[in-house]
This record gives sequence, C-alpha cells and structure tokens, in this order.
Amino acid sequence: MGLAVAEWVRSRAEADGRFEEIDFADLAEINLPFMDEPNHPSKRQYTKPHTIAWSERVDAADAFIFVTPEYNHSFSPALKNAFDYLNQEWWRKAVGFVSYGGVAGGSRGVTAFEPAFTTLGLVKTGANVEIPFVSAMVADGVFTPTEKETAILQKVIAELEELSGALKPLR
Repeated sequence: MGLAVAEWVRSRAEADGRFEEIDFADLAEINLPFMDEPNHPSKRQYTKPHTIAWSERVDAADAFIFVTPEYNHSFSPALKNAFDYLNQEWWRKAVGFVSYGGVAGGSRGVTAFEPAFTTLGLVKTGANVEIPFVSAMVADGVFTPTEKETAILQKVIAELEELSGALKPLR
C-alpha cells in the first residue's frame, strides 16, 4: 500500500511545481540495514557507504514528506531506522506526513514518532494527510484518493514551502 500512496504523493508534489527538485526515496529500495555505524550519528563520522549516501541525500533536502504506515499503534520500524542513522542532517527542516492504516489512518504512528523528529529539529506542518482503511483505496497498485486527501495534501505542500523558506536561514 505504501508505494502506491507514495507514488500519488510524488505525482501531486511534482504537478504542484513549488519545489525545484524532488528526491523520491523508497526505503525498501535504499535498504538500509539495522543501524550498523560504530559512532553516534551526532558525530557525523560515518564509515559505511550506505550511510554516507543517505546522509548526502537528506542533507541536500530542505523539506520532507514522510509517507508512513502505523504498526501496532506506533511508527514504522523502517522509517525509524532510516531516521536514526542521521542527526544533524535533519536540523531545522520542514516535514509533512501522509500516514495510512486502519481506523486511525496512521495518526497514532505519527504521534509516536513525534518525540524523535522534534528532538532532532524537524518542524512539522499543521496539516497531515491521514488515510483510514487504505486497502479499500488501492486497486492494481494504484491509490485513488478522495477529494479530502487531495485537498489536505495541497495544504501540506503549501506549508512545506513556507516552512522550508523560513527555516533555511536558521540552519
């Protein structure tokens, strides 16, 4: 379900045109192992090629949209692992969420993840896309949103532009 939702988010962000470049990072494709660096990420003394490449991608970004499921009322382990690889690269950047799951639409996963991402300086948009019962909205690998999800995603994208511009001088 996640890839179908993420492809929809990417297509809407590209069509919006507010951002010069969009780097679509599929964590399944990036395939980071469970955190395997010998040094704490705050030291930024990376030794593994996969960490160096991940650091460069995140460092180059001004804003993020995390498309994430909810697992057992909590965050995605893959997202948390990818997040934990780095530290300074996240500082004072904007983040929006598109979450999905069952009845709560992934909102509990985002809430559980909040202490981690705010501690490292990410600033969250006020709008969040929450997609309940996502499996009913995906057919043949394509996510079909309602007007509600589309409208909220537009708010997320607009807020990301505002926040990323405001935060850039603070980095």
